[in-house]
Amino acid sequence: MDNTITEEGRKLFYRDEGEGIPVMLVHGFAEDGAVWDAVADRLRAGCRLLIPDLPGSGRSDLLQAKMTIDSLATMLVNLLDAARIAQCVLIGHSMGGYITLAIAEQYPDRVRAFGFFHSTAYPDSEEKRANRRKSIEFIRQHGAAPYIRQSTPNLFAPETRKDRPSLVEEMIRRYSGFATRSLTAYLEAMMERPDRVSVLERFAGPVLFIIGEKDQVVPLDQSLKQAHIPSTAQICILPKAGHMGMLEEPDAGSEAIRSFLNFINQS
Repeated sequence: MDNTITEEGRKLFYRDEGEGIPVMLVHGFAEDGAVWDAVADRLRAGCRLLIPDLPGSGRSDLLQAKMTIDSLATMLVNLLDAARIAQCVLIGHSMGGYITLAIAEQYPDRVRAFGFFHSTAYPDSEEKRANRRKSIEFIRQHGAAPYIRQSTPNLFAPETRKDRPSLVEEMIRRYSGFATRSLTAYLEAMMERPDRVSVLERFAGPVLFIIGEKDQVVPLDQSLKQAHIPSTAQICILPKAGHMGMLEEPDAGSEAIRSFLNFINQS
């Protein structure tokens, strides 16, 4: 079912599908909720899925005020309130993982468990911040479409780019229409986010790490390092995936989430 809530007078769109344990799938940078379609098809029979389009993505309006990772977290908690869900499992892809961590830190009672789908609790390095600033300037000068075409192939594993080029091209086609202001707002929010490794240390529930072995954005060694921080963790390495495992290996990624949910229900 398609739904909307209003934040700051702007529309926030989300899908509410299935029945069972509530699970929110939070998409990443330069995406929308449709990036989860293959995963949602495999999960909705056993859980209630909430799949938002973050502000400035898909069918959601861009908020008027400056966006931060923390403000996006508060907005998603408001969505839980609107959906009358007291507590849920959060699965965040990349930037969505940053938002998931902020929710777990600020609203821990609303989070039963959470998972990283190619994401990290570590802050940006100085090199990463510099690259984000360069991206902001490029987008402002050239627009969203050239940026998406240039950056998207690097999100996929080399084998995916070689053997399944249509998958890469479809993502470029789908997201080339992004508003420049949305992309720059996301980049600024990610660049300014704090170190949240302590959230992994303190969180009482289980944490899932889905890791792309060929991920160039969140490298394998960094993911494995942080995966040993929580008191209870499950780890799934997708050997054929880069940073887009929900598209590159949807069966394995979905099975990892399903196994995690089964573990939660038995705990």
